Amino acid sequence: MDDRSSLIEVEEQQSSLAPAARLPHWLSRLRSYFLFDPLIFSYTILLGSASFAASFVDRGGAKQHAIARTWSRWILSTAMCPVRVVGLDRVDTSRPAVYAANHISALDIPVLFANLPFQFRILAKQHLFRYPFVGGYLKRSGQYPVDHSNARASIRSLGKAIEGLKSGMPLVIFPEGGRAADGHIMPFMSGAFYASIKAQVPVVPMALAGTYEALPMNTFHIQPRELLLLIGDPISPANYTTRDMGELAAATQRAIEDLYYANAHVPDPRVPV
Repeated sequence: MDDRSSLIEVEEQQSSLAPAARLPHWLSRLRSYFLFDPLIFSYTILLGSASFAASFVDRGGAKQHAIARTWSRWILSTAMCPVRVVGLDRVDTSRPAVYAANHISALDIPVLFANLPFQFRILAKQHLFRYPFVGGYLKRSGQYPVDHSNARASIRSLGKAIEGLKSGMPLVIFPEGGRAADGHIMPFMSGAFYASIKAQVPVVPMALAGTYEALPMNTFHIQPRELLLLIGDPISPANYTTRDMGELAAATQRAIEDLYYANAHVPDPRVPV
């Protein structure tokens, strides 16, 4: 089966979730506020505490990553959001790479932890490291903080990420720098692509679709649906220098947009109306 037919099949299966099968809106909200959300908060407290305890005997981060995967799977199962992964066979997961994804929902990170079959590190916003339990996991498990207001600190974090890539640790980035409030892909920042060029590892474009419809920004109302993790062909950094970070970022954005808008329920802004 070719790539196009695979995506068409996925799109048809995703759209088969009939609106009539869903709960009335008010009942769906009550289910989220009084069932889904309390359970998810309890998982975060329980497994965040377990991760903190494991960090004292887990210098490599493997146990903490396993706990994060369990946390993610419990969340997706509770939210009744099964995930379909397409294209993972395009990637040699035994070798390090920079995995770049769009960011449209708080469900994005659980989708990645639950479905990428290897340990990885994340470039995450500095303020996330101050959140209870989640911040503790980020600090103790060796994730890399990014402070866009502090160039020197960001360079230090990228330096650590490059060292990790050279030692075999994959890196996950969200090049938009934050979640998109309207379900569209925002312009990519180029800084994180420095890591791919310096470490000479490929960039793997990944599109997350359905998470915006399931849980958009500024709400705790989860609306169950199938989610998609679509993985494109790796992009080699061999023809790029550090002066070409913007070009590598643009090529990655085009690849992710092609995957995303072919399967998302928001219009493609690149197509004239």
